[in-house]
Amino acid sequence: MKKKVVFVGLSGGVDSAVSAALLKYGTSLPAGRQGFEVVGVFIRTWHPDFLECNEEEERQDAMRVAAHLDIPFLTFDLEEVYKKEVADYMIAEYKAGRTPNPDVMCNKEVKFGAFLQKAISMGADYVATGHYAQNLSKNPKQLLFHGSHSNLNVVNETNIAYAEKSTALYFLSKSVDPSKDQTYFLWTLRQEQLKKILFPIGHLKKTEVRKLAKKFNLPVAEKKDSQGICFLGAVDLKEFLKHYIKEKKGKVVLASSGKGPGLKSSRRPGLEELEVIGHHDGVVFHTLGERHGFTITKKSPNDGAYYVVGKDIKKNILYVSQNKNFLIPQNRAFKNPQSPVFENFRINLKDTNWISKSYPLKAKSYSCQIRYHSEFLSCKIKCATSDVAQVIFKKPVLVASGQSCVIYDKNVCLGGGVVI
Repeated sequence: MKKKVVFVGLSGGVDSAVSAALLKYGTSLPAGRQGFEVVGVFIRTWHPDFLECNEEEERQDAMRVAAHLDIPFLTFDLEEVYKKEVADYMIAEYKAGRTPNPDVMCNKEVKFGAFLQKAISMGADYVATGHYAQNLSKNPKQLLFHGSHSNLNVVNETNIAYAEKSTALYFLSKSVDPSKDQTYFLWTLRQEQLKKILFPIGHLKKTEVRKLAKKFNLPVAEKKDSQGICFLGAVDLKEFLKHYIKEKKGKVVLASSGKGPGLKSSRRPGLEELEVIGHHDGVVFHTLGERHGFTITKKSPNDGAYYVVGKDIKKNILYVSQNKNFLIPQNRAFKNPQSPVFENFRINLKDTNWISKSYPLKAKSYSCQIRYHSEFLSCKIKCATSDVAQVIFKKPVLVASGQSCVIYDKNVCLGGGVVI
């Protein structure tokens, strides 16, 4: 039987290297299955001229992995699509005062957009990446790889129960390693894409991946994991954005000290009555929950850290509190359509994608994440149209527009949307 061809995205890191090795050598394949014909692909992306770039070093590491595994190596130049769909998108969203997630867009438009399309056009049966996620299938003929098109009877009953009620063939499920799970960044995937995608390490913990890297004697076995947005490297996000967005000095206003009643007082003050305790370089450079990048000028020795709890884009005001969970009450003073701050029990989503092609049930409780690695919040979903939905929580939430809200039914990622 002719082997299936898999184009593996080799980033130069250990996760993608182990993925390629597992695919080639057949480790963790179901009984009777042989390895794939593997082609390593390094994806060249965009980097700004003013930043030092280590992309060539990463490409060299990817080449070393391909040589060690004795597999063909290609370089796909996807700089143009990356610049337009990821970098330009991120800059435009920040200019508008929203908080985008460039990793979601990279997966949607680059890795499982342009890369997948080009690989298939060149004869690949599948593409594979080193994501910590599981692609599960109801089709026994698609029993290809544990964690990637695994038959649902090899996973837990949670997934089986969900799948039995759906007409979809493919399901995106959490990695077995909760600390590394990346399904939050993959909510835009569709059935036709999942049919062609493999996640070879989704059923493994990071410690197991490291052990396999040593077992296969991979040249990147001891390499540290990369952090942050790929084209920024070690550069601070705000410093990057300041090359594209002009600084605009504004007030830092105390919404609540975290000790006193603040805005929750029965004598709720208006905006002009609140205490100005510092300044910032532009409200668009900040996101909710952060505690750096602005200056506090009125601070006592016993004060703790101040957290961003609100933004008024139109008036360029940043609201802070020593209570990072402080929620700005909804009243006329804060009712500003230009202020992308929600402290309600409900948030609205646009550009929704439901992986199984079925809407979530109105009466059923689900869980969701509004930030990567944040807690899972209990919620219910109302779908207004095919691309608009409302998420209803049991308690108020603080979330900025532009963020991804990702919905789960226990271990299965149903999809998600962008907070309006």
